[in-house]
Amino acid sequence: MTRDFTGWRKSRHSEPNGDCVEVAQAADGTIGVRDSKGDPHVVLEFTPHDWSRLLSQIKESSE
Repeated sequence: MTRDFTGWRKSRHSEPNGDCVEVAQAADGTIGVRDSKGDPHVVLEFTPHDWSRLLSQIKESSE
C-alpha cells in the first residue's frame, strides 16, 4: 500500500543548492522521509512512536 504523504517540509539543515531531506505525514499518522535528490517515490516510513524515538536518539547523540 502506498500512503499519500502531504505537506512535505525541508530540513532546516538543507544545502543551499536545494539538496535536502524532506519529511511529511500521512492521514494515518505515518511519517515519511525522502531524499530530494532521489526518486520521490522512495520513502522511508516510520510509525509516530518510532519517529519520536529516532528524533530523541539523534538529539541525544548531538549533545
